[in-house]
Amino acid sequence: ENSVTKAEGDSAYVKNDYASAIQIYEALLKEGEAAEVYYNLGNSYYKIGEIAKAVLNYERALLLQPGNSDIRANLEVARAKTIDKVEAIPEVFFVSWIKSLINSMSVDAWATLGIISFILLIVALYSFVFSKQILWKKTGFISGIIFLIITICANLFASEQKEHLVIRNEAIVMNPSVTVRSTPSESGTSLFILHEGHKVGVKDGSMKDWKEIRLEDGKVGWVPASAIEII
Repeated sequence: ENSVTKAEGDSAYVKNDYASAIQIYEALLKEGEAAEVYYNLGNSYYKIGEIAKAVLNYERALLLQPGNSDIRANLEVARAKTIDKVEAIPEVFFVSWIKSLINSMSVDAWATLGIISFILLIVALYSFVFSKQILWKKTGFISGIIFLIITICANLFASEQKEHLVIRNEAIVMNPSVTVRSTPSESGTSLFILHEGHKVGVKDGSMKDWKEIRLEDGKVGWVPASAIEII
């Protein structure tokens, strides 16, 4: 059993031996996903100028740890080096606020918060029902409502995060450039060109050789499946 460790990968990285670091991190990821390993792999690819692979691995790290500001910062740096700049359709401030709230913690953290607030909800209800003092009754009632809301939200947010992890419907363009076509064939009308490192949504992934993608600005089209890699 010749199993590698993250420490070996980190040590290769520190010595600027990025090829070995990449090999070790890739081997570790075959055994199971870990945000730190994806992050370090992203850093290694970034160092050797493989921007698309850096972006892909930062995105994968971020899926597992959405609240991690280091990952987000490095992803932004790598993204700045990509060619395509697409203006996203602006979201209602309320929607972006909810999204950033959901992404402030991982699925496990939301689930834990849900459990803790549920226990506190039981304590508050107990205080409301059995306490003889009006102040305790009031406190129990008000905090009970608050903990109920937190419990419901934490569970909703956890399931939203979980869904994001399970249904992976975003991808990164891996080819230096790819022509997006109107139909899933090489003879389809050429709509526009995308370059490596660009993030797209996969609208229809049911075909083996072609995938229908959607950009942040709402444009859609078909690309060869080999040109993109699912986050």
